[in-house]
Amino acid sequence: MKKDRLRYYFSFRSPYSWLAHRELLRSHGDVAAATTWIPFWEPDEQTTRMLGEAGGQVVYAVMSREKHFYVLQDVRRLAAARGLTFRWPHDPDPCWEVPHLAYLVAESCELGAEFAEGVHRARWEEGRDICDRGVIADIASGLGLDPTRTANAADDLAVRERGVAALLAAHDDRVFGVPFFVRGFDHFWGLDRLATFADTVRAAPPSKPGDETPAPPAVVTDGGHAGGCG
Repeated sequence: MKKDRLRYYFSFRSPYSWLAHRELLRSHGDVAAATTWIPFWEPDEQTTRMLGEAGGQVVYAVMSREKHFYVLQDVRRLAAARGLTFRWPHDPDPCWEVPHLAYLVAESCELGAEFAEGVHRARWEEGRDICDRGVIADIASGLGLDPTRTANAADDLAVRERGVAALLAAHDDRVFGVPFFVRGFDHFWGLDRLATFADTVRAAPPSKPGDETPAPPAVVTDGGHAGGCG
């Protein structure tokens, strides 16, 4: 995947990505239009194998019980402050390839933002299981997309390879949680950093190689919080 200078990594699994999506489009539409959106998720066994063969990996830590309860409280507060109805979804048997690879199908039809809106709404406002292919088919149909092709994107090797390229880009950018914004070599993690990212984009061109502070090796951790999660 060719990486553009402005990149936004998101996950349908993350409530902070849901909130970032709404805020990005509502308050920073110019930045949203100039930024490449890249899905990020916890891959299944097949994608993990393909990603490893391509030289990448996903830096992901299972959320602790304590952080799970904190996020639940935090997101309820953030949603209420924005006048949003929030429902914590139930995922009995999640396969995150289903919604995220479906996004790539929608994006190829220039309906990525609209599809993302539908999936975020289904999961976080309606409490639906977005790993259910029937739910994805419903969202696709409402946008005029082929529901069968979209819902079954995880079975399409070519689409899965595009997904691997997306995760490889995340690996290269050292993405450890979402939402995650990149401006050249500058990184911004979390909903709390969205406005700063937008202001920085509008104020100056991206930094160049050599301007950034060298990053330490990626470490899998469950610590820290900036309006973002894995």
